[in-house]
Amino acid sequence: MSSEYPPTMPAEYADIEFENNAQRLPLVLCLDISSSMAGAPIQTLNTALAEWTRELQEDVSLSYSVEVAVVTFGGRFGVCSWRGPQLLDARAGVSPFVPAHMFQAPQLAASGVTLMTEALELSMRIIAARKAELRASGLQYYRPQICLVTDGLPTDATGHFTETWRRLIPVLEEEQRNRRFRLYAIGVGGITELGEQVLRNFAPKFNARIQGFPFRELLQMMSASANAEQKGAGDEVFEKIFSQFKTQRPAWES
Repeated sequence: MSSEYPPTMPAEYADIEFENNAQRLPLVLCLDISSSMAGAPIQTLNTALAEWTRELQEDVSLSYSVEVAVVTFGGRFGVCSWRGPQLLDARAGVSPFVPAHMFQAPQLAASGVTLMTEALELSMRIIAARKAELRASGLQYYRPQICLVTDGLPTDATGHFTETWRRLIPVLEEEQRNRRFRLYAIGVGGITELGEQVLRNFAPKFNARIQGFPFRELLQMMSASANAEQKGAGDEVFEKIFSQFKTQRPAWES
């Protein structure tokens, strides 16, 4: 499998700007790209990612503090992390986080099964690793954010529904209680009641079942949440932003 990965990082990421001393806000987009997302949904997601990247880079307060990593589940390689447009070899030991002002959106293709549990576990690991790197560099950080987006149920490697997602519940409860990150769990498209139940268990406060594939609004909500995090907002502010997103009334415009 390693031969499928480019041997080096793209030139635009060869020299991350170490002089940037802004307080960092790690953001992980944990995205379902399984076969059920083929066609219009994955096209909509790719378009939204590209538009959001431009908007994020135009926001001075976010562009130098937010760091973006992408984790996908589905596709040819199952669960993967991306450094901008570059698919990472899991053995390379390279952080997938890219400063927002340098971030380029990957071009995603839909196929494969829904290894949601493993993707969320990878998201938590890369958050923990990035926080350790920032501490070692003497840099402060805001509470990281993970945004899980799916249109289906967690499956095993054969594509069958699995209950292994339940092992995450006590872990997520502890992580949230200790404020190690904020998790948003979003069901899109034709997600079922059982799928919604999984997301409610993952993120009791910040879960939603949204009609269609409103990826642009979702990503704008994440930017609004990041902005609130920078300002030291209380939980009620995040709940308001999320509540207005769920009704598809943009909180950042109110």
